[in-house]
Amino acid sequence: MEVLKKTIAIALLGVLSSRLPAQESGKRPGFIMPPDQRTTLPSPNAQAQGGIPEPVPVGKPVVQPVGKFTPEELVALALQRNPSLARSAATVEAARGRWVQVGLPPNPTAGFSGSEMGNNGTAGQVGGYFGQEFVTGGKLRLNRTVIDAEVAEAQRQFEAQRLRVITDTRMACVDVVIAQRRVQIAQELLYIGDRAVYSTDALVRGQQASRYELLQAQVEANSAKIVTQNAHNDLQAAWRRLTAVVGMPELALTPVEADLKAMQQEFTFDGVMQRLLTSSPELAAAGARVVRARQALARASVEKIPNLDVQAGVQHDNSSGYDIANLQAGIPLPILNRNQGGVRAAQGELAAAQSDVSRIQLDLQQRLAIVFQRYANAKHQVETYDKDILPNAKEALDMVQLAIKQGEFDYIVFLTAQRTFFQANLAYLESLRTLRTSEAELEGLLLSGSLERT
Repeated sequence: MEVLKKTIAIALLGVLSSRLPAQESGKRPGFIMPPDQRTTLPSPNAQAQGGIPEPVPVGKPVVQPVGKFTPEELVALALQRNPSLARSAATVEAARGRWVQVGLPPNPTAGFSGSEMGNNGTAGQVGGYFGQEFVTGGKLRLNRTVIDAEVAEAQRQFEAQRLRVITDTRMACVDVVIAQRRVQIAQELLYIGDRAVYSTDALVRGQQASRYELLQAQVEANSAKIVTQNAHNDLQAAWRRLTAVVGMPELALTPVEADLKAMQQEFTFDGVMQRLLTSSPELAAAGARVVRARQALARASVEKIPNLDVQAGVQHDNSSGYDIANLQAGIPLPILNRNQGGVRAAQGELAAAQSDVSRIQLDLQQRLAIVFQRYANAKHQVETYDKDILPNAKEALDMVQLAIKQGEFDYIVFLTAQRTFFQANLAYLESLRTLRTSEAELEGLLLSGSLERT
């Protein structure tokens, strides 16, 4: 029976060794079939005398015969389909339309005029007139300088929205790739757990293991089922978030291929902060608002200059038979209303816009501090997992395998080593996800949330 026990243990370790999830090394993640398509294990009663039946694959990863996406392809789709970009582009076009309108002069007026009608039984003086208001003080030109700045602000907002879409798509792609890998690892864990139950049951029947060990194996297998189902749910949720950002919610679940190890990029706090101060569309939009407020103040200052209203007309005097010409010109007298309130309001808006530039600079620094802390922590964690934790967990499994070959077998030690290795891989994936999403935020100048109302 010792031979049987050792044979089962080595077989179990062999299955584990052949199906251990590989560390992230540029391999493309597989696409896992749903758990309801798994096959079932054969009954222990089918065990052949003196041996173990051929294992039946449980939860074995399969590749669906469908296409695949790369993050670059999904970013390109998002730039075409995300509705927030169309909305932002329409805002730019609306500002350009206002620029055209505010520079147009007033329309001329034309009409009929009549006076002294009925004088001496005649129609009196009848004729027509033509009038025109002449805008003075360069108001039309100043109107357009104000809207020039508004167009510039709208363009900066469009650039910011474009970066939000790119960042959101990249982050969502990372989530999907990590979720795919989690499914794969969970499926492997379930595969091992099911076989552990089967092998331990065989040992119990041979009176070489206790019922406690069988119950422990069943607990581990059932826990693996929960982990696997949660991993599938996480993948579905990650894919739905991705398709929402792309603007194609009808897309069926499709593998996303990305080498997360190849995405590494070094960032420094000072380097990113300097880039934000020179390239952030948010800061550029705030600068455009300052220019707009300054031009609006200049426009408000000339509002008190009166426009000239000129009217000319020609009438025929039916009483005398003469034709009469009329000409009049007038301006409002800026005595009571010199646009004092408008100038004061424009001064306040300029001061607010200038203060907002400083506020945004500080806000960028505050947001960068949070994202960079997350990036630095995740970077350190990933490096530690790569250099120490995962190799140590693998070495622990190797030591268990060596002990089995030497005739020693402690099932609790085996479960502990197995659990440690898989948990380390899952924790490593979470750190890798945090690292890559943080990098995407830093690369995207801290702009995300493309589907939020801005």
